[in-house]
Amino acid sequence: MNGSSGTLYVVATPIGNLKDITLRAIDTLKQASLIACEDTRHTKKLTAHYGIETPVTSYFQYSPAAKSQHIIDVLKQGKSVALVSDAGTPGISDPGYRLIKEAIDNNINVTIIPGASAIISALVISGLPTDRFLFEGFLSNKSGQRRKRLEFFKDETRTVIFYESPHRLLKCLKDMQNVFGDITAVCAREITKKFEEVKRANLSVLIEHFSKQTPLGEFVILINPKIK
Repeated sequence: MNGSSGTLYVVATPIGNLKDITLRAIDTLKQASLIACEDTRHTKKLTAHYGIETPVTSYFQYSPAAKSQHIIDVLKQGKSVALVSDAGTPGISDPGYRLIKEAIDNNINVTIIPGASAIISALVISGLPTDRFLFEGFLSNKSGQRRKRLEFFKDETRTVIFYESPHRLLKCLKDMQNVFGDITAVCAREITKKFEEVKRANLSVLIEHFSKQTPLGEFVILINPKIK
């Protein structure tokens, strides 16, 4: 790596409960020259809570190329930058991976400050097999494309993990039932927060439950197509 450049620290932040952050993460955020985040308003709630006064700059999905270049330039000046997402580990279903790749392409040192991850948290408490799993991220918001992608997993023996938004949850569960039949699934939401909920049931039961109770919060859906 280029010894004259700074380091890009990929820092995991809480997925809900603000106490779920490591001491090393707090120290890194305090000592960095700049914090690159998705939403400055969201990140400032975290930094204010821990008395972190490091400047923040937004870096999100639609950030112009000039913003990436600015952060790379800061790193090339020998300064350190902490990359965070709104929740959890940066680079997982968020634009952080682009900045990480650009830093690597510019021969800049990249290191990880590990911590919370909604994927792993949901998997561990799901009750589904954890020895082999697959993370798919968000499915398409179009039902036809969503079902077509789900067909790809019909013979999958590993636990498959998806992210889903509350307003698409029911449609997604119905498409899963259409493709896999009435298999067991797990819906986890608000993990580590006050209203954490983990529902483990057949898809038909989950569909009935969330038809009566409006889905709120971001969801992690887990299935194992071979477990009925």
